[in-house]
Amino acid sequence: MIAQTPQPPYYAVIFTSIRTAVDNGYGQTADRMVELAAQQPGFLVVESARNEIGITVSYWVSLEAIQHWRQHAEHTLAREQGRREWYYAFKTRICKVERDYLFENQ
Repeated sequence: MIAQTPQPPYYAVIFTSIRTAVDNGYGQTADRMVELAAQQPGFLVVESARNEIGITVSYWVSLEAIQHWRQHAEHTLAREQGRREWYYAFKTRICKVERDYLFENQ
């Protein structure tokens, strides 16, 4: 399902990752991070896909909301565990969405 976002402008955080073979609670932590993010002021919605490369995009109302989420204690612990165990590499990009378009074949 394509995430429902408000009219632009809003912000997107694009998290692209390459996983290690280590699981050690990865799925549960990923679910918990989405649950926690959804509770943060300014969070809009998230989309995620995983194959050889994982891509998760979360949408936010402001840069301040993104920074608040980045500093969340539990998110910080998960990020540190990701660096130690779950990821060979990851990259985070923060973008301002100025326009969006939707096509649905009904």
